[in-house]
Amino acid sequence: MTPDDGAAEARTGVLLGLAAYTMWGVFPVYFKLVQEVPALEVLAHRIVWAVPFGALIIMVRGQWGEVRRALSHRAMLGWLALAALCISANWLIYIWSVQSGRIFQASLGYYINPLIYVLVGVVFLGERLRRLQIAAVIAAAVGVLYLTVSGGAFPWAALGLAFLFTAYGVIRKRIVIGAMPGLFVETVLLFPFAMVGLGWLIGSQQAAFASGDSGISALLVLGGPLTVLPLLLFAEAARRLTLTTVGFLQFLAPTLQFCTGLYYGETLTSAHLVCFSLIWCAVALFSIDAVRAGRRRVIATP
Repeated sequence: MTPDDGAAEARTGVLLGLAAYTMWGVFPVYFKLVQEVPALEVLAHRIVWAVPFGALIIMVRGQWGEVRRALSHRAMLGWLALAALCISANWLIYIWSVQSGRIFQASLGYYINPLIYVLVGVVFLGERLRRLQIAAVIAAAVGVLYLTVSGGAFPWAALGLAFLFTAYGVIRKRIVIGAMPGLFVETVLLFPFAMVGLGWLIGSQQAAFASGDSGISALLVLGGPLTVLPLLLFAEAARRLTLTTVGFLQFLAPTLQFCTGLYYGETLTSAHLVCFSLIWCAVALFSIDAVRAGRRRVIATP
């Protein structure tokens, strides 16, 4: 590959990454549109409609081999089942947070997610923190603690989102499978439970789907493509970009979520301002450290 080809690939990767994180960042708008639908039903539809759309993507990309390998490998299937539990719980908390007017908490959860990854590395993998990483973790911890004490409520939704998504990421790192085939298998494993739940809601005439509002029904079906598409864009972006670039891009989503919270009129208290200011400082320190580490790796490469 020539330098020009590499630069073109990088530009394409950045555009794909921006598209993926922008979609994740404005995701609260979708959940606000289906706010009248209970969070569990929204989650069930998200799972159910992700399966056929995911199957279409798998077919186009020719990845059925990976899917069959995962379904026939007992250990891999077990890890993917555990990953499915983590990501479905993460999705449910996120939907509930948006629908109940807690978009700021959802944003906070994804801001601190990279720092939780760092802590997992220290606690479970014996990794050592660099100075800027230590400062970033301390700043984030102080921010969350201040919000808890001054805000009068423990930000369990934010921490739940962060820890569940970290657990999901750690599990997925243990198994060798592509992003799309992995997500497809996870949704296939969740599909029967989602169908049983929807069947019960429809049978008891409590379902919002097909209840006469075609707009809501169409939006619920749209949840499948909206689940799969940003992950597809991210997978293509990650293939073309350095980890440092991906690390920068990942903060776009919670920033857009924060702006979405402002748009919907969520109350930005002084406790929120102090907390987010400390989180943004932590993000800046984390990013500076990532850039420095990336430069050192480049220099060290013969």
